[in-house]
Amino acid sequence: MKVAILAGGVGSRLSEETEVKPKPMVEIGGKPILWHIMKIYADFGYNEFAIALGYRGEVIKKYLVDYCSLNSNLAVNLRTGTVQRSEDGDAPDWRVDLIDTGIGTETGGRVKRLQPVIGNETFMLTWGDGVADIDIDALLRFHRSHGKLATLTAVRPPARFGHLDLDGDQVGEFSEKPQTSEGWINGAFFVLEPEVFDYIEGDATSFERGPLTRLARDGQLMAYRHDSFWQCMDTLRDRKLLEELWSGGNAPWTTVRRQAPHLVAVSA
Repeated sequence: MKVAILAGGVGSRLSEETEVKPKPMVEIGGKPILWHIMKIYADFGYNEFAIALGYRGEVIKKYLVDYCSLNSNLAVNLRTGTVQRSEDGDAPDWRVDLIDTGIGTETGGRVKRLQPVIGNETFMLTWGDGVADIDIDALLRFHRSHGKLATLTAVRPPARFGHLDLDGDQVGEFSEKPQTSEGWINGAFFVLEPEVFDYIEGDATSFERGPLTRLARDGQLMAYRHDSFWQCMDTLRDRKLLEELWSGGNAPWTTVRRQAPHLVAVSA
């Protein structure tokens, strides 16, 4: 099963970083967030990726083309120009299709342009700017249990400010909560059947305002509730938070693995 990742947006709210690179290449702990997302899936055995490129897509291409050389020991013959890479480097067993989907293409259009490499099979999809401690196997089991065309992961948005419980004008409780206790939003991490491509008209189609709206209206969109860690990287504040979690050895998106025995599927 292939994993599609949308990595073509400009990321204007991270302009300090994205003037020279696309948002998925903004680093956390010295690795692009794109790498962190791919690692989430790879930890569950999903090693085939289709990445939709757009804004500064050449940066992503160069990073992946050079990845093996930059993360391995090399023997270089300067006279002949030959390079031999040792086998003890840090090179994951991933296959990645890098597809140019246009600078101005909307999210739905980018998904549609991946159809030739995804083919007529169930696939996963997520955005190139969010991480979570999500159990991918449980997500897939949930999708298969309901028989609909599409599953999105519903998450609780991170709380930006201190939570107050008020008794009149008196503060009964003050707490810094990592996520809000009410409300759900689309956190990406989709599982989709190939029929979803039929809901996308072309490059100008927004995946959120077009296909997802119609799928919901047709009764074909289900939500997998993930009430644990989820964080997107829209701003420098978000990037700082993720960097602090990583540098402090407390990055929740690295803690869930396929072999974890306590994880169970969420029922429909």
